Amino acid sequence: RTIPVPCLPEPVANRVRGVRAALCWSVESAELGRRHNNANVLSVGERMVSEELAMQILETWLKTRFDGGRHQRRIDEIDAM
Repeated sequence: RTIPVPCLPEPVANRVRGVRAALCWSVESAELGRRHNNANVLSVGERMVSEELAMQILETWLKTRFDGGRHQRRIDEIDAM
């Protein structure tokens, strides 16, 4: 997984082949971004999230594993585009 440099918007990152960026604003969104979308780039809005929450989001995102299963089918379809 990669942690992008500040100011790289999630929509821009997702235009790069193989990148699955998750825009996260809560611990739950970070967990779901990893579990369901196998996000390999984390994007956190600096003005929307406190530094403390950003660290919680990062910790959650790094420790959460991809669920695979039915979610893998979608990832494969997107990667094939």
